[in-house]
Amino acid sequence: MIITIDGPAGAGKSSIAKHLAQHLTDQATTAGADRTHKMFEYLDTGSMYRAVALLGVRSHIDWNNPSELERLTEEADIDVVDGRTYLNSEDVTEAVRQPDITETIRFAADNPVIRQKMVAVQRNIARRLVSSGKGLVTEGRDQGTAVFPDAHCKFFLTATPEERTRRRLSEWEQRGIVGNFDETRRQIIERDERDAARRVGPLCEPPDAHRIVSDDMTIEEVIAKICSLLAIV
Repeated sequence: MIITIDGPAGAGKSSIAKHLAQHLTDQATTAGADRTHKMFEYLDTGSMYRAVALLGVRSHIDWNNPSELERLTEEADIDVVDGRTYLNSEDVTEAVRQPDITETIRFAADNPVIRQKMVAVQRNIARRLVSSGKGLVTEGRDQGTAVFPDAHCKFFLTATPEERTRRRLSEWEQRGIVGNFDETRRQIIERDERDAARRVGPLCEPPDAHRIVSDDMTIEEVIAKICSLLAIV
């Protein structure tokens, strides 16, 4: 089973997808021999584009020359295993979450050539997991539309810009990073506009997705809502 969770930046997709995969896996463990339950893994597709941006930062590329980043991406090995992101076998899960990567991710995410490669990598990861009998919870902005249009169940998770700003600042604070509310909100809104206007794999709500607005909802409440919807699929 493939479950997709799409939505804008800061909507909580990563946290929800990670917790959902763990919750479903715990259910599988409890079910024991019940073959209708599977182990699930979590795929953070945004971290893959962040890994490309990290590659560009480290290589001091000219961001105005897309071919430089495209060449580096073609030569790179990017993978996600057990919820951890690897760039050329290096675990960069934490490194890709730094603000300077957030500022440059658009050069990777908006590049059609890079998106084409990342989509292929994401589908390969899904095939690897499904062939081994596992399920997949994948999150991003185009998972239910461009990458896995035939997914078993799709969700669109969103929240107001103000709520997403608060969450982003809280995430940074936990890592010792201080951010400005107004500037962060502006960046989030601009990111929404760029993602929606992207020619390849734009941010859009799949017509067959369940929509969840997570303002004033805890992670546990969102998980419970998703699981109640999964039960009727």
